[in-house]
Amino acid sequence: MTGLALARLLPVAPRPETDERLSSWLARIAAIYGLPVGALLAHCGLAGADPFVLEKGLGAGEGTLLAERTGLSPEAIEAMTFREVAAPARFMIARGDRGICPRCAETPAIRRRDAALPWGFWCAVHGLRRRPLGGEAIETLFGAVALTALDPLARPGARRLADWAAGRDDARPSVPDLLAFVTAPHRRPSPPQLHEQPRLSLEARRAYRDFLEFPIARQALLAVVPEYDRIAPPLAKPVRVGLQGLSDGSLLQNFALVVALARLTLAPVDYATAALVAGDEEGRERLRAALAVWPAAVRRRIHARFHALVAEKASARARGTAPKGFARRPVSTTPARVSSTPIRLVSGTPIRNLTNPAPNRGPRR
Repeated sequence: MTGLALARLLPVAPRPETDERLSSWLARIAAIYGLPVGALLAHCGLAGADPFVLEKGLGAGEGTLLAERTGLSPEAIEAMTFREVAAPARFMIARGDRGICPRCAETPAIRRRDAALPWGFWCAVHGLRRRPLGGEAIETLFGAVALTALDPLARPGARRLADWAAGRDDARPSVPDLLAFVTAPHRRPSPPQLHEQPRLSLEARRAYRDFLEFPIARQALLAVVPEYDRIAPPLAKPVRVGLQGLSDGSLLQNFALVVALARLTLAPVDYATAALVAGDEEGRERLRAALAVWPAAVRRRIHARFHALVAEKASARARGTAPKGFARRPVSTTPARVSSTPIRLVSGTPIRNLTNPAPNRGPRR
C-alpha cells in the first residue's frame, strides 16, 4: 500500500460483522467520528449518496471509493449489499429491521441483511426466530402445536421467495402469480363473524359497535392458511395485494403469506379449490381471474375438483348429511383479539395500522 493510500485511510474503521448490511456498518463508522452518515460518505468521495440506495447495488467505482477509505477490499464492501436481490424484488428491502433476533438485540447497532427481507423469519447468524418489533411473538399467537406444522412450510416457502428474488425461480405458477391469487378477495367484505368477536356484555357491545359493524376484506389467504384466520386480530387480517403484501406486511402477515406460498406450491389444486369453495360468487370470479395466468392443466384440475365438491355438497344437502369437503368453521372458544390501534383505509380495504406495518415506507405526507 502506497503512502498516499495510507494517508487516505480513516484512522479507525471497524470490521463488518457477519451478514451486516452496508448502511449499518457505515452508521457505526460515522458514530465513531460523531458525524452524520452523509458527511462520512462525502469524506469518502460519495457526496449526496444515500446509504440505503448504495446497499441495494453499488454503482461503478463506489465500492472502490469506500474500500480506499476503510481498508476493506471492494469485494468485502460488495458483500454487505443486497447484490443477490434482483431489481424486481428490491422494493421489498426494508430500511429498518422487520423483526429482531433475541441475540442480535444485545448489539442493536449491528443490523443484519436478512432482517430487512420479508422472508427473514429466522436469524441467519444465530438461527433464532425473530420477534416482531412490537406486539406479540409469532409463537405466542399461533402456539407451539400449530407452529410445529407451519414451520416446515414456512422454511421452503421462504427459500422459494429468496430464489425468486435472486432470479433463480422459474416454476409455474410463479411467485407473483401465487401471491396475486392468495391476496385476491374470495368473499365480499363483512363485519367480524361470531368466532372473531370478543365476549362482550351488552353495554360493551354498544361501545364496540363500530368495530362489530366494520366491513373487513376477506382474502383467499384466510382459506389457504386457516390457522392465520383463527389467530389474527380481525382488523389485521387483510394484506395488500400481491408482492406489495410482503413489502408492507407485518411479521405475522408475511409468515402467513409465506406458508400460503408453500402450500400452493406443494398442492396448488387442493388449496386453490379450498379458496374457491370458501368463496361467494363475486369472490370466485376474482379468483378465477387470478387463476387465468396459471398453467392450463392446473386450472382444469382445479375446476374439475371444484365442480365435484359442489356436486357432492348438493347431493349431501339432499340427503341431509354433511359433505366430506365442506367442514363447518369451528367457533372459537377464546375471546377474539380486539386492538385499540386506529384503522386506516388502503385502496378501500380496511387494515389495522400495526406497530410496524410497513418498515419499507417513510411517513405519510
